[in-house]
Amino acid sequence: MSSRIVDLTVNGTAKELIARPATTLLLALREALGLTGAKRGCAQGACGTCTVLLDGAPVVSCLIPLATLDGATVTTIEGVAGPDGGLDVVQEAFLDGFATQCGYCTPGMIMSAEALLDRNPDPSRAEVAEAISGNVCRCTGYEPIVAAILDAAERRRAAAARPLQGMES
Repeated sequence: MSSRIVDLTVNGTAKELIARPATTLLLALREALGLTGAKRGCAQGACGTCTVLLDGAPVVSCLIPLATLDGATVTTIEGVAGPDGGLDVVQEAFLDGFATQCGYCTPGMIMSAEALLDRNPDPSRAEVAEAISGNVCRCTGYEPIVAAILDAAERRRAAAARPLQGMES
């Protein structure tokens, strides 16, 4: 297999990358694009620290061949931002709830949380646990992470309800 050009959208920007046979999405993000938020952990898809959103779904980028992504949309932790360009609600909840701990798993956890809350704005504790089950926290601090995701869900729902306030009359 030879190299080929792959066109994809990364964090809202069109990119053209050279995909060599062994190039994974993680390698392309970190080395070709300088997006180092997705971490290289186990390189076997077991730890989740390299989680990004691929067409809106969380995936471990260390296992995805770049050559298979022509036309895909990728969102990394660098592409997650609030409406003002600052932190988004999930990131704020992680900081406020001390869910970042050592920080190694944080980008992958946040990306898994973003995907969950995009498809389910009111998840149960069990649904949050299931959503992050592919992400390993080396600090074993899952409770603050789960609490932060539930807090972010509540914050998102409250923000979504604000424009409706005052329209009852």
